[in-house]
Amino acid sequence: MTAPNENELDPALFTATVTSLTHSFGDSTRRKIYFYLRENPGATAGELSAHCAVHANVVRHHLEKLTEGGYVTYDNLRKTTVGRPAKGYRVVDESVTLEGSIRRDALLVALLEMALERLGPDAAEAMAHDVGVEYGRTLCEGVTPSESNRSVKGAMSSIAGLLTAHGFNARAEVDGPASSVVSDNCPFGSAAQHHPVLCAVDRGLIAGMLEGLGAERTAVTLTSRARGDDTCRVTA
Repeated sequence: MTAPNENELDPALFTATVTSLTHSFGDSTRRKIYFYLRENPGATAGELSAHCAVHANVVRHHLEKLTEGGYVTYDNLRKTTVGRPAKGYRVVDESVTLEGSIRRDALLVALLEMALERLGPDAAEAMAHDVGVEYGRTLCEGVTPSESNRSVKGAMSSIAGLLTAHGFNARAEVDGPASSVVSDNCPFGSAAQHHPVLCAVDRGLIAGMLEGLGAERTAVTLTSRARGDDTCRVTA
């Protein structure tokens, strides 16, 4: 029997590594932020927003994900104006953080996959939908319902803006009486390809946001690339 080569990467560790890196760096804006911080430690969200040509809220969403993954940290900068001190972001030494991040992400993915398998397809889809609804309502907390959001068209436009501000890269489209939100950035990455039931989160998310905005109707339909469709689209 051939002794295992100690330099070979264990298949489970390889899978965990790819999962972790995809989760943290699968978005092009997030990669641009990370590479900029490598060369410009101490950059603020405002500087990153200008560099990436995106809204500051989008930058903050990506910084939060990179910080949660252990790839980026920050220091509070000395205040020069009234208000909260700005945060100066910098890359963390990967040799210190990567292994722990990989193990954590691998554990969460394994837990999710086992939960979906044990629940069965119907219960798993119902759970995914309910999680989306609750999260959608949460995203709309603090948004004052307006007359413009009563119409589905107005509400879907507002939803696309809210989702984009949270890093979903969404846009609104109108086709006759139907209004849709199309997402070009799946928050689940490759996990949705293996478990398309996760797409039900998107369906619930839009329904919950329509409800939170006080739209005149909240029933939606879904298409997704993970299920073989051309686009990830939720239509009301």
